[in-house]
Amino acid sequence: MAMLARDELRKVFDITIVKPSEFVEYALGCLEQLADSGDHSARSVRDNLRVMVAGGDGTVGWVLGCLGELYVQNREPVPPVAVIPLGTGNDLSRSFGWGASFPFSWKAAAKRSLYKAILGPVSCLDSWHVVVSMPEEREEEQELNLPHSLRHLGECTFYDDGTAEGELPETILCFDGVFYNYFSIGMDAQVAYGFHQLRDEKPFLASGPLSNKLIYAGYTCKQGWFFTQCISDPELRGLTNIIRLSIKKMDSSEWEHIPVPSSVRAIVALNLHNYASGRNPWGTLKPEYLEKKGFVEAQSDDGLLEIFGLKQGWHASLVMVELISAKHIAQAAAIRLEIKGGQWRDAYMQMDGEPWKQPLSAEYSTFVDIKRVPYRSLIINGADR
Repeated sequence: MAMLARDELRKVFDITIVKPSEFVEYALGCLEQLADSGDHSARSVRDNLRVMVAGGDGTVGWVLGCLGELYVQNREPVPPVAVIPLGTGNDLSRSFGWGASFPFSWKAAAKRSLYKAILGPVSCLDSWHVVVSMPEEREEEQELNLPHSLRHLGECTFYDDGTAEGELPETILCFDGVFYNYFSIGMDAQVAYGFHQLRDEKPFLASGPLSNKLIYAGYTCKQGWFFTQCISDPELRGLTNIIRLSIKKMDSSEWEHIPVPSSVRAIVALNLHNYASGRNPWGTLKPEYLEKKGFVEAQSDDGLLEIFGLKQGWHASLVMVELISAKHIAQAAAIRLEIKGGQWRDAYMQMDGEPWKQPLSAEYSTFVDIKRVPYRSLIINGADR
């Protein structure tokens, strides 16, 4: 992560050593103290600061989330962010003109990227707050291993405004986070979880974008997305068996129940046009179809998420090569998922490529609430002008 001001590189931070939250608290804090004491150079640097992040979507989202705390703390202006794409999918990078990957001739490319980061126009991006409320069960609490983009909130109160169908426990544990591109639950998150587990255990196997994608393809087949095992009950493989989906539409305060198609095995709430390494599963929809379905044209700052479903692997494959669109479910300004475990012990979820295995209770429901953050994130547009 690099800190830029005007036409010069001020400082580079290794986020494995200096976390983005520490950068916000201490590095920016020092600049602000100097500026408040009358240092005009520090004031100029702070007011014109831009941040460049080298990493994948998860890393970029991590930095954006920490910078977003500046709004809450009334420490504006908030520095906009540029991207050097070093991840596997790099969908955030693609969406704002920073490309799908970083070239091997990295010295010249780094110089061009820094130039764009300093002079590029700033675009707005909706941020989405996720809160997961789960029943407190000691054993399951120990198994829950969250990615760094999520934080434990401890015990909390769940406010049921008439949408819950299942039983609510006396004690609820909550954790939350923010995403910028997508949240998903189901088979795609399960494949991502398997890949991340392997990468952590054997990092030498996941040495670059190409090898990563090959491993992803292998996990897709291994997890049974293409072939349903003969010994399993096909009825248990659709998310409709465990999920109740409710949404709020734009300018509405009422929850609306949306049926989940029985064939859907992954549900994705998408903010950008890019998903799974630059694919556009929502598609470019014709005006007459938008009018028929009651949809509007998707934008990254329109306050809406596009909710779609992926069926078995063959359907997902055709969607990924953009021969067909995904199963359109809804557009929503807020989402509530009620997940009823039953025979399912776990559900796999992910935010911006950061997956986790969510334990489910056979007796009580788990809830996922998604709503837009009041402020928008700022990203520098790296497209050539």
